[in-house]
Amino acid sequence: MSGWRDLTRFIDLPFRLHANHPQWVPPLKLERRMFLSRRLNPYFSHGEAQYLLAYMHGRVVGRASAHIDHAYNDYHGERWGWFGFLELEREPAVASALLDAAAGWLRERGCERMVGPADFSMNDESGVLIEGFELRPMVRQPWHPPYYRELLEQAGMRKAVDLLMWNLEISDRERVLPVIFELAERLERDHGIRVRRMRRRHLRRELDSFAEVYNDAWSENWGFVPYAKRDLDAYAHELQLVFDRNWFMVAERGDTGEVVGMAITVLDINQVLARMNGRLLPLGWWHYLNRRRIIDRIRVGFLGVKRAYQHTGVAAKLYLEHFAAAASTAQAGGEMGWILETNAAMNRAMEAMGGRIVKRYRVYERTL
Repeated sequence: MSGWRDLTRFIDLPFRLHANHPQWVPPLKLERRMFLSRRLNPYFSHGEAQYLLAYMHGRVVGRASAHIDHAYNDYHGERWGWFGFLELEREPAVASALLDAAAGWLRERGCERMVGPADFSMNDESGVLIEGFELRPMVRQPWHPPYYRELLEQAGMRKAVDLLMWNLEISDRERVLPVIFELAERLERDHGIRVRRMRRRHLRRELDSFAEVYNDAWSENWGFVPYAKRDLDAYAHELQLVFDRNWFMVAERGDTGEVVGMAITVLDINQVLARMNGRLLPLGWWHYLNRRRIIDRIRVGFLGVKRAYQHTGVAAKLYLEHFAAAASTAQAGGEMGWILETNAAMNRAMEAMGGRIVKRYRVYERTL
């Protein structure tokens, strides 16, 4: 695949496939074009990719990417390749052809395993939806019809790991276990740690502290890649579009100023995108400008604590701060995750908070 027209076909395919599904949220086409740009996306400072289109009877019936994140492989000492941006008609031959083409491209470049889907990284849209088809996806969540799972498994892909989304509502506060309140109440007295809100003017600087927490707290997670400076530069620009001081939180020690935990919770901009139909014009811009009247849901994208402080009650305090924010804003609840199915501590914490699993995404793999 090459050229402007092919990229347009690549971006347009899900609009045709999912136009009649009310759960699917059309992305902003301009943003997708920029995200896929090798010049504009910082992913390409440490990765490479090939975009693939499948044709049948002269029309596009599927798409995928094959990509290699050299930062991931260098960090883990692996030779993994990835596939992503998967969209396809309900035809087994299409799935097999796309996956075989992706595997071949990766194999030629020395990869030993193909994993995905992930739209470049696990912090972007990742996994195939296998539970929660009736729900609209939140920001940076994909939506797929049930046959995607069927076609992947028919094509020989096997499960690598499941990613869970937990729903929490302000009304769930009564279901929170007492130990959560006890830990939060003792945090400042016993450990000298307070929670404050991030500052929009200093957001880029705050993200340097976020990277310290992320690179420590998530370092043993499946699919982890450390954040680099160019990634943080781009992330800061993205977060400006969904920044709300109520939901961006920092836990730090009062005596040293060390940031020990952080939560980045974003307004669910998908509620706005659903009205924009992929375009700024003629009325898409108006919906965006009125986003605060539209958005009543949030997604907890990152909530983590440095390993040395994970038993102090920092997480409990951050959880309760989210309930407090929900009580004073238009956002009465939302979803937290993804959380790995193997992350027993976080999943127990979500149960202790009165949460429930509402979506499950599956990441697949194949030996090359």
